[in-house]
Amino acid sequence: MNIDDYIVRKAEKASLAARILSNVGTEEKNKALLSMARQLKKSEDNILRANEVDLKNAKKSGKNSAFIDRLSLDEKRINSMSEGLEKVASLPDPIGEGIKTWKRPNGLSIEKIRVPLGTIGIIYEARPNVTVDASALCLKSGNSVILRGGKEAINSNSTIYNVINKAAVESGLPEGSMEFIDVTERDAVEVLMKLNEFVDVLIPRGGRGLIKSVVKNSTVPVIETGAGNCHVYVDAQADLDMAEKIVVNAKAQRPAVCNAMETLLVHKDIAEKFLPHLGNTLKKLNVEIRGCSKTQKLIPDIKLASEEDYETEFLDLVLAVKVVDSIDEAIDHIYKYGTKHSESIITDNYTSSQKFLKEVDAAAVYVNASTRFTDGGEFGFGAEIGISTQKLHARGPMGLNELTTTKYMIYGNGQTRK
Repeated sequence: MNIDDYIVRKAEKASLAARILSNVGTEEKNKALLSMARQLKKSEDNILRANEVDLKNAKKSGKNSAFIDRLSLDEKRINSMSEGLEKVASLPDPIGEGIKTWKRPNGLSIEKIRVPLGTIGIIYEARPNVTVDASALCLKSGNSVILRGGKEAINSNSTIYNVINKAAVESGLPEGSMEFIDVTERDAVEVLMKLNEFVDVLIPRGGRGLIKSVVKNSTVPVIETGAGNCHVYVDAQADLDMAEKIVVNAKAQRPAVCNAMETLLVHKDIAEKFLPHLGNTLKKLNVEIRGCSKTQKLIPDIKLASEEDYETEFLDLVLAVKVVDSIDEAIDHIYKYGTKHSESIITDNYTSSQKFLKEVDAAAVYVNASTRFTDGGEFGFGAEIGISTQKLHARGPMGLNELTTTKYMIYGNGQTRK
């Protein structure tokens, strides 16, 4: 098989489908999404068998626990994917929405509306749920989608795709609305990244290495997502019971995701009271703590944190800790090491909270809440296609509106420009 020709054919098919999808009505799209949800549940056994093959191969190749967690499917996760499809079907359709209308002195009437982006390529790693989430959001927003998942999840992704694609086509959506690249060679991605003629935007989802590679090598426009070196800063005037609960949730509730906390910053004035008890709590949860020299004095038997630790998105039960002299030092640390994803301050001081909100440059900035809430579902978007950490064209969890662009429709009655 010639990989170049194979990818081009899929992209061309998706591009043709996008023209049709842009004019498909809300009722037809919702019908397809609900059918996809039903068939996903009915196919649970087949999906789990395929996932078991992927899990067996991943374990055999020595993948770590965080990787296995992202790859794993069970009844609960499949039900969650199905419910996500139903939720997206229930959301308002953004396509054709009138954003603004005005009239010029020369009589021209101008209307600004939402329209689809076109054909969206999704390049992702061992996250089978992305196959469903990305397809749901793209279809509801009138876009076709080309899916290219990681080789470690090839059996899971392929099985899921075949189920939902069949349901969508049988519901009346055009063939090519969803295309799946079922070859695992790296060359396939290289070809996809250069198909400006057929692909309107690429969205990479995965680790920092994948994202950097796509940003660097793609000629197709890229929306940068994902890498989350997230911080929680416990201020001098914080409710320490609340702070501990938030820190535990942000680190340990699901450590293998991009909105989990990777570094804890603690003000020096409360460090002696806060860190020893927190350290015991985290150790019971099997969190490995790597702290600065001040932290080491307060939490026994932990490693000294290195520069690399403060730079690292662990995606695991590992936490870097630093005691800081002030909120300014905390913000400076975040500017130096953060990835502009999600940052949180725990404080009862209004002035400190507002300073943090205004000065920290990130897609999501929290006061007295866990970074784990940076998620399309938690924000009420139904699902997300990724969390954008850039400033153009979208930022933060990307739902339906973020998968649209705008069009101006101008009505005249014979006007010519002087």
